Amino acid sequence: MTTYLEFEKPLAEIEGKAEELRALARQNAEMDVEKEAAALDKKAAQLLKDLYKDLSPWRKCQVARHPNRPHCKDYIDALFTEFTPLAGDRNFADDHAVMGGLARLNDQPVVVIGHEKGHDTASRITRNFGMARPEGYRKAIRLMDMADRFGLPVVTLIDTPGAYPGKGAEERGQSEAIARSTEKCLQIGVPLVSVIIGEGGSGGAVAFATADRIAMLEHSVYSVISPEGCASILWKDAEKMREAAEALRLTAQDLKKLAIIDRIIQEPLGGAQRDRAAAIAAVGSEIALMLAELKGKKRGELIKERRKKFLDMGSKGLAA
Repeated sequence: MTTYLEFEKPLAEIEGKAEELRALARQNAEMDVEKEAAALDKKAAQLLKDLYKDLSPWRKCQVARHPNRPHCKDYIDALFTEFTPLAGDRNFADDHAVMGGLARLNDQPVVVIGHEKGHDTASRITRNFGMARPEGYRKAIRLMDMADRFGLPVVTLIDTPGAYPGKGAEERGQSEAIARSTEKCLQIGVPLVSVIIGEGGSGGAVAFATADRIAMLEHSVYSVISPEGCASILWKDAEKMREAAEALRLTAQDLKKLAIIDRIIQEPLGGAQRDRAAAIAAVGSEIALMLAELKGKKRGELIKERRKKFLDMGSKGLAA
């Protein structure tokens, strides 16, 4: 069943009418509705194209959060073979908001790490809606250490509204865990590539995305705070999230101009949720290209270039 966003309601009406006509025809073989249904399909296709031609930052936030958008587990299942998940931080617990383990990408051994939001109510609760606790970041640190020890490239998939801000997480050192995960990204001497597949929220995203190469799906977002949170702080009114989304410059297009990310991965018309297989394949191709660019680089060269990349971010693209 298709889930429509608020701004897609006119599209829902047209596609719904076309489906109703076809349902009537299935019940009555004598009815010939294909011509009318085809006309509605054409109208819907044009409307979809118009809606997604120039999405506002707030609408991109809505698309990035779409419940049917492919999540980390979907990418791992489709792109990686021989995935062997590794659990726990060897200190407190296993955080189900973070997936990670050994795998092969096009037969190349890698370590893959990502945020997993879940796909239904039960799994979303289990995964804490993709909001990692300290043990999730410490699990990621353990996996990156292992990758560094065995010379395996690291692939990270980012999709989180931010790190979990609960009392227990703070008591167990949430800020310290995020900082150490970010530090570990800068220290490892193997290729590290990241793709923001949905939301890239605050330090919870940076802790996995301090990479040699950073890509974003076309309608993903990446920012220091959510538009709602920003609006609540600046205007004491969460309803000003549209203005906040504009000000935050959180779209892939803005971040490419600012040299925060390296490349944008095109999504199927209507977003990744409309053609999950095509979106996943596009991400897989981009990951392979980014890893190929880094192949053969020595440990010291990788670390030096990665550090320089992030030190230069404040001085590049500010006039854009």
